[in-house]
Amino acid sequence: MSIQQLREAIQSFIRPDTFPVGIKIVKSQSELPAKAKRPSQDLGYLITICQAVSFSRRYGWTIAMNGDDLSCPIAQVAFGYEEQLPFYSEGHLACGMYTDSLEAGAKSEQDVPKLSREESGYYVSFPLERAPFDPDVVVIYGNSAQVMRLVAGMLYKRGGSIPSTFSSRADCADIAIKPLQTGEPQVIVPCYGDRLFAQTQDHEMAFSFHFRDAAELVEGLEGTNRGGIRYPIPTYLRYQAEFPPTYQKLASMFPGAVSEASAGEEQVSQVSKLVQTEGKE
Repeated sequence: MSIQQLREAIQSFIRPDTFPVGIKIVKSQSELPAKAKRPSQDLGYLITICQAVSFSRRYGWTIAMNGDDLSCPIAQVAFGYEEQLPFYSEGHLACGMYTDSLEAGAKSEQDVPKLSREESGYYVSFPLERAPFDPDVVVIYGNSAQVMRLVAGMLYKRGGSIPSTFSSRADCADIAIKPLQTGEPQVIVPCYGDRLFAQTQDHEMAFSFHFRDAAELVEGLEGTNRGGIRYPIPTYLRYQAEFPPTYQKLASMFPGAVSEASAGEEQVSQVSKLVQTEGKE
């Protein structure tokens, strides 16, 4: 499955408001795309991982970063740039803000997916529109109906359901690391930082998946489209509207008008005749 085929399918069947984003962990600086922006050098300040994704999906920029470009201490640990110091692993960052105890905070930090230092590298995000290479993971932001549509597409061949986890923080790890480690797609509820720092809106969710599953997703989007599962979601319109009494009174004054009661009696009469006819046959 080529990136262009995936991009065209997403545009055709999902129609997201922002660019679908590719994410890749690149091991050496020599492999970085020539036009990639390094936040510390090209922007003049450090950014979060979620900001990198937002730059890619909203601006169309390719961002390449490692620990030298990263402002978020949780992501420094999650993406293998810094060790898990006791202050972190004991739950101090979560306690008092997300949890009521150090024990609960430690459990929350333990649950964040993490890359080892050996697995780590430059985090590169880019719009599929201008992909410099095949991504490891693809993430698509959209509304709940668009994400539902992606879930339906991914389950077309598999059936069943998609297991995802939700924690309200560190969604950057759920987006990129969890699909790499589990091989499974993820439904993402954007975390607090994604909303605060990356300007993700209240109506947005996300869906991320391993790029190797792209062909399966596209086949599923095509198949479910044929089956009638589409976006925008069709609205049911096959009914007769009801109007206020004054509107109905005016309608009854028109030449040849039939009152609602008469229309109802006529429908009952027609059904009755139909039943009687079928009974004789």
